[in-house]
Amino acid sequence: MTCVLFVSNGHGEAAIAERIARELQRLLPNVETDHLGLVGDTACDAMREVGPRRTMPSGGLIAMGNVRNLVRDLAAGLPALTWAQWRFLRRARGAYDVTVAVGDVYALTMALLARAPAVFVGTAKSVRVAPYGRVEERVLARAAVRFARDEPTASLLRAHGLVMEPAANAIVDLFDVPDEPEAAAAAGGFDPAVALFPGSRESAYGDAGFLLEVTAALAATRPAFGALLSIARGLEWKRFAEDAERTGWQVRAGGGSSTPFVLSRGGREVVRAWSGSLGPLLRRVSLVLGQAGTANEAAAAAGVPVVAFERDGRRKMRWYRRRQQGLLDGALAVLPGRLDEAVAGVNRLLSDSELRRQMGETGRARMGEPGAAARIARRVAALVEMPA
Repeated sequence: MTCVLFVSNGHGEAAIAERIARELQRLLPNVETDHLGLVGDTACDAMREVGPRRTMPSGGLIAMGNVRNLVRDLAAGLPALTWAQWRFLRRARGAYDVTVAVGDVYALTMALLARAPAVFVGTAKSVRVAPYGRVEERVLARAAVRFARDEPTASLLRAHGLVMEPAANAIVDLFDVPDEPEAAAAAGGFDPAVALFPGSRESAYGDAGFLLEVTAALAATRPAFGALLSIARGLEWKRFAEDAERTGWQVRAGGGSSTPFVLSRGGREVVRAWSGSLGPLLRRVSLVLGQAGTANEAAAAAGVPVVAFERDGRRKMRWYRRRQQGLLDGALAVLPGRLDEAVAGVNRLLSDSELRRQMGETGRARMGEPGAAARIARRVAALVEMPA
């Protein structure tokens, strides 16, 4: 039996790993795909969860000098978790034919402990925001196969002596899924319809509250305006509904398995929750209001303009949003987190179809073409089938 271990270090990275795993299963029907999530405890349907995992307070955001987040994670047991994962991977030597590290060099460092040929799928680093350092390049050299998220980054690594595959940004493939008929009903009657992406970490509950405030203000001046609130896997939709009810929204049950609840103001439906795939949602909205990471990038890849908000001066997110701006360029607009300025900025975008078109084109160009997940899977399959 062929066994492949995916090692990811983020919520979005886990989604990318699952997309690649599905493509690999099409190529190798008898393959067993395991997943070790170094960050969080969200389960993936296409892979068997293995090894120690636990949700940390930072949600994995401890890079770029986030000392406060690191301290919180250390207090919550990060060293013990890392040690347990290290031991698991050391004991896994000989159990896997190939390992696939999705995320950054830390994920690759851990995957290499299993002593199997390693495929590196880089999602975090780019010359557009933060190139790989010399120490990171030495770790990359130990992988059997290396993918960077964009061609400028791959070109620089080649210039430094590393053999790189053509760039592959599998985030693009996250929205490329079959349509869901329920999505049409979820967006029905909204003109324009926008998507709300509060994210997949604990902070999503608070961010959803702000996005709903913006939505209510926009709906007050736009009679047919409506929003679809995306509920990430692993978060509790009931908590979103309860929080909304406490702030004055009327809540009722939704009409389908992917629409858990509906929010109204003054008897008018304004928001419908959505727990299905992002792809069907992105095909039906004019704009994304997003505090998310990977979901924001997936929207840009689909050609949907994205707006993010600077809220409460939170240092832990400022660097992250700057990084996202560097990656997405003009596809992402970052607006102040004060309600009046946020609403005015979104209104300007909704009234400017040409600007939205330009933002959509920039997003597609920055994120690249679909098909990366299938290309990565083919390369993994080729490694599996190599003679020992």
